[in-house]
Amino acid sequence: MIWIVSVLVFWGAAWWVNVILTAQKPNRFNSFAVPALFGITLLLLWEGMVRGFGINPVLLPPPSAIAVTFSENLPVLWGDFVQTFVKGALSGYIIGCGAAILVAVAVDRSPFLQRGLLPVGNFVAALPIIGLAPIMVMWFGFDWQSKAAVVVAMVFFPVLVNTVQGLQASDAMQRDLMRTYAASYPQALMKLRLPAAMPFIFNGLKIATTLALIGAIVAEFFGSPIRGMGFRISTEVGRLALDMVWAEITVAAIAGSAFYGLVALLEKGVTFWHPSQRG
Repeated sequence: MIWIVSVLVFWGAAWWVNVILTAQKPNRFNSFAVPALFGITLLLLWEGMVRGFGINPVLLPPPSAIAVTFSENLPVLWGDFVQTFVKGALSGYIIGCGAAILVAVAVDRSPFLQRGLLPVGNFVAALPIIGLAPIMVMWFGFDWQSKAAVVVAMVFFPVLVNTVQGLQASDAMQRDLMRTYAASYPQALMKLRLPAAMPFIFNGLKIATTLALIGAIVAEFFGSPIRGMGFRISTEVGRLALDMVWAEITVAAIAGSAFYGLVALLEKGVTFWHPSQRG
């Protein structure tokens, strides 16, 4: 009971501080302090509820137990991170997104591809990953190559659709002006259409960061070597070691958030001229 009362008091105090911070003019400190304080409050509430109500750690371990497991298994978690994120998700992300942008330029040049490829792309994008992953494992083996192949299939069409839409974002007057200057298609592409398409491209790239990590983890459920986030999660669930499962989830959450933030930071530098990046 003491745990519950203490956490509720802290929750009320943190809520009051957050209300004060959000009422002030936005700045870097506020943008960091508000979500950090809210997250810490949720963790303390989680800890207090588990201990106060005596919830079985097999069902829901407290954050303190997850932190201990995390610190004691850093080499294992690092190896799983490298196998899943660096080898599987990141390599598939780079290949899939790079290929999608190149194909989008070809689609933009060809009305036939616009009418033929994009509907097929929508069909492939709707395929369930649980049906696609076993096929990729059979084709490319149990190591990271099959996970990268799943990631390529997942990120390719979202980035393709966003890039094609972005390449059509420049208005007719701007394109007519480029033709008036006798600009070739490569010149118009590099000086007008690709810069105008960058906000759309980065929207696709940010969506793909989440899809890449999810795809790599889920693909490991259908066959992998004895390491990787998906392999560890499925194995530890069978052993009822939920603290290790949550430790892997923590690694995935940190990696996914950092990856998304890095792409968003790159977007801010590339599209500084766009209204969404001002202020």
